[in-house]
Formats: sequence, structure tokens, C-alpha cells
Amino acid sequence: MKFVVKLGGAGLENKTLLHKCAKAIAELAADGHQVAVVHGGGVQLTKTLAQLGKKSEFVSGLRITDAETRDAALMVLAGRVNKSLVAELGAHGQAAVGLSGGDGHVFRARKKKTNPDLGFVGEIVAADPKWLDAIWAMGAVPVISSIALGYDGEYYNVNADEMASACAVSTKADTLVFLTDVPGVKGADGSVMRWLTLGQIPALEKEKVISGGMLPKLNACKAALQGGVKRVRILPAEAADLLPDLCTTRVNDGTEVMVA
Repeated sequence: MKFVVKLGGAGLENKTLLHKCAKAIAELAADGHQVAVVHGGGVQLTKTLAQLGKKSEFVSGLRITDAETRDAALMVLAGRVNKSLVAELGAHGQAAVGLSGGDGHVFRARKKKTNPDLGFVGEIVAADPKWLDAIWAMGAVPVISSIALGYDGEYYNVNADEMASACAVSTKADTLVFLTDVPGVKGADGSVMRWLTLGQIPALEKEKVISGGMLPKLNACKAALQGGVKRVRILPAEAADLLPDLCTTRVNDGTEVMVA
């Protein structure tokens, strides 16, 4: 089977969680599955920007990205975070190849039209997975940072959830898993919804039950399911060791997002 795993937040920042996530991904690949990892790094980027004296601002979960912030994102996401994840997978015996969406034109972006303007924030408009296929053919795991190159020659900061969704659709993945800092999508009563249909999302958004960073994540889930991905799951990073079991056993952690 073909898996796309999105990793971000504490799963990248906390060494214990990173170790657990990388081990699970390596086991998934060792079982014969083709696995691609898409990662963010917002926490690390915010820390770096603070060291540079820049304040981070967000609109609906998306970072306002001026040219200096974009350059910092390139350095942090495509650099330190990407290579740290490659190294962690290597520590578990799994070969990995790190790249950004701009490498090999795997993903092309355009400026996201928003009000207010978010600067160098992009959305994926095209994908060519041939380089990912080549990496898989060599038995390695592609590790993709959420940076993509626009047709205008500019690099754009892309929401990692959106990048993961585009990756899953373009590679015709069977399963897309978001490893997150939260236990899943919570309903109005505060409990985790084990199953969530696309039809339920608008009401939850209207009632502000879901907001902030969960909004782009659920939009990414919707785009993946409508793009042909068979299964989409939001799974807490602490339960990453369940990843290899998703194919064979009933997993109760997290939220399964379904068409209906």
C-alpha cells in the first residue's frame, strides 16, 4: 500500500516523539509499503523568527509570510528540520531522501489569494511525483518539506497539511495520516470524534467548535478524499506506534475522516 504521513508540531520538536514517529514510519516501510513523509516545522520556524526579532502572526491558521520570513522558512524547514528527520529515519535503518517541493519540480505553487494578504504563502497547483517514484524504487522514504516553487521563480511557504493532501492525491496514495499534537477532532461536548464525515464539518465550523489550525487540516482532509485517497486519519503523534497496524487492525485513537 501507499502511505503519505504528515508530521509536524511536537512530533518534530520533542525528541522522544520524533523517535517514536520515525520508528513507526520505518516499520511501515519495512513491511513493504511505499511511504512518503511531508513535514511542517512551524514551532521551529517561530523560534527562529523570534531569535531574529520577528513576531509571528497567523490568519485562520496560516502564517503571514513576508520575504524575510519566507527565507527563514527555507532555512529552517528545508534545512535543519528536514535533515533532522532524514537522520532520525536513518537511525532506525531506513534510508530517506530529503527534498523540498521545489526540488525536481515535484510540487509547483502559486500565491494564495487571501484577504488580508499573507505574502509568500502558496497553494499547490501542480505535482509531478516521478522523483518520489524513483526514491521508492530505491527502497527509500522521500521526506518533503512544505516549501514549493512558483512559476514566477519565487519560493512559497505552503501549509504542510495542504502539501500532504496534494502529495497523497498526486501519488494516488491509499492512506493519508496526519500525526498531530491533539488527540483528534473534538466535538461540541469536548470529546474526540472517532468518525467525522465531510458533511458534518460546515456546522462544526459555523458553531466555532473547530477553528485555528484545525481548519486547514480538515480542508486538506476534504481535498484528499475528493481527490481519490481512500482513507484519511488524524492520529495523535503519541500513538504513532499504531501506524503499522492501520492496515490490519481496528485502531481507536484519533479521528477517521470520511466522505459520508
